[in-house]
Amino acid sequence: MACLVRFIYGLVVVILSSIPLCTHAMPPQPPVSCNASGCVLHNSYGAWGDRKECRASNVTYPTTEEEIRLVVAQANQKKQRIKVVSGFSHTIPKLACPASTSENTILISTAMYNSNIEIDSKAMTVTADSGVGLRDIINKVEEAGLSLVAAPYWEGVSIGGLISTGAHGSSWWGKGGAVHDHVVGLSLVIPAGKSEGYAKSIVLDNRNPVLDAAKLSLGMLGVISKVKLSLELGFKRSITNIYNADTTFEDEFIDIAKKHEFADINWYPSRHIAVYRNDDRVPLNSSGDGINDFIGFQANLILVSESVRATEKALETARNVNGKCTMAASVVGYKKLAGNGLKNNLIFTGYPVVGRQGRMQTSGSCLHSPATNTLSTCSWDPRIQGLFFYETTAIFPASKFRDFIHDVKKLRDQKLENFCGVDVYNGFLIRFIKASTAYLGQSEDSVVVDFNYYRADDPSTPRLNQDVWEEVEQMAFFKYGAKPHWAKNRNLAFLGVQQKYPKFSKFLAAKKQLDPQNMFSSDSSDEILFGKETIKVDGCALEGQCICSEDRHCNPSKGYFCKPGLVYNDARVCRYSPSSMAYPLMAKD
Repeated sequence: MACLVRFIYGLVVVILSSIPLCTHAMPPQPPVSCNASGCVLHNSYGAWGDRKECRASNVTYPTTEEEIRLVVAQANQKKQRIKVVSGFSHTIPKLACPASTSENTILISTAMYNSNIEIDSKAMTVTADSGVGLRDIINKVEEAGLSLVAAPYWEGVSIGGLISTGAHGSSWWGKGGAVHDHVVGLSLVIPAGKSEGYAKSIVLDNRNPVLDAAKLSLGMLGVISKVKLSLELGFKRSITNIYNADTTFEDEFIDIAKKHEFADINWYPSRHIAVYRNDDRVPLNSSGDGINDFIGFQANLILVSESVRATEKALETARNVNGKCTMAASVVGYKKLAGNGLKNNLIFTGYPVVGRQGRMQTSGSCLHSPATNTLSTCSWDPRIQGLFFYETTAIFPASKFRDFIHDVKKLRDQKLENFCGVDVYNGFLIRFIKASTAYLGQSEDSVVVDFNYYRADDPSTPRLNQDVWEEVEQMAFFKYGAKPHWAKNRNLAFLGVQQKYPKFSKFLAAKKQLDPQNMFSSDSSDEILFGKETIKVDGCALEGQCICSEDRHCNPSKGYFCKPGLVYNDARVCRYSPSSMAYPLMAKD
């Protein structure tokens, strides 16, 4: 979850500097809860895109591949729908929801299938149970004097879940920044006929073209039981963040990605700042024992998280744009002062920060703590009234990224303060992933853009500057044809998605071969995979369930009407227009 939210707590630097740093947090709650009437699956944010519950008849917790096979066999005999969930559940779309009702459905959790990690130092590979957490794999690999080259920025994911949804870091070098492109084999439990016991395990490697479907499958081909990844000899990384004016970064991104192996760019449009992360591999004997403890993934006192959310809600209610700009300035300033969570040893003392690959490539310290701690959490924990946000992630062909940024700048320059809301989080995080052989991966070297922004507690409540982020969103996915990240985004981002993948038909052929009865599909996952448009209802555009075509898809009673985009005129956005309340009109597509 590389881009969850990168840190809003710089809001009040005074608060942060006056209380002790929290090193432990209340661990996240399990994603599945059950009672006599069945089970409910939650994601880590506590709300799906449509705000509706995801229910299943039952959940099972296998500990071996054979137990997984038996569960799939029984479900096959009973004609049940199956979905797989890990112990983390950080996916935003409802890919893991087995059906619109709980009848005749089952969840397979890999939360307890997480014990085996095998290193083959000669072959330079690691093989792990699919439920093993990323941090556990990295630690084991590093102990063997090796390194896993690619990883997402957020470590709170299982290895099976992260490859299934296309999780990635940042690199155009070698095999690239997407973890699934480092997969050299996997085992998959799939339905079978009576003669084979109704389920079987198959082993796929690079000699089998089905691997290109299975290594990024959205969980729709079967249950991944084992994952084998390629490794390299251990190394360190050296990171320096350089703060620049944002005047030319769209003309420099290719040079940056080619010059620095793990480069990324953080763009704060309201501050006119682009932060270049010069991030390179260095030898193991290089001086330094640094760590990447990204600020947004550190444990934070519940009081602080709730205070920040309350402040942002108050600014939204008051339509106080200037207040958000003050927040944004504090956030960016604090992140610069603190090295954005990089630590030379115990604290940040200056650049470069040099440390082992396993300590620099991913982070998530708020995950790791005893259950007895009740004072601090990850900031988005749904058990508290903390951060609640959207995350839009668009994947551009490198050739189109420059023009997209030019359009965003045009929109920004019309009213600068409208962009402060995104800088309260992490601005635009810009990363790089290589062309992939995966059928649902990228067909060419690409640029990934993530941005987070405020989400209201009530789905009928419009947001301050809502039209701006809807226009940027539609500009990305429809004007420039960006692909949506499979594990993130609001539903509208997936409209027409199958036309964006040249090998989509090959994925469907593999799906039909491995799961001919669609046991691992559901209405929810089909809606994402096939980019289906849902029926438009009142208010559907407020939460990205549709693109407005009539005023009722927004919230006219609160002054939000369906209007054309300001720069991308084909966009249809919900804009605050109180003067329209006296004479509401029907907006046309």
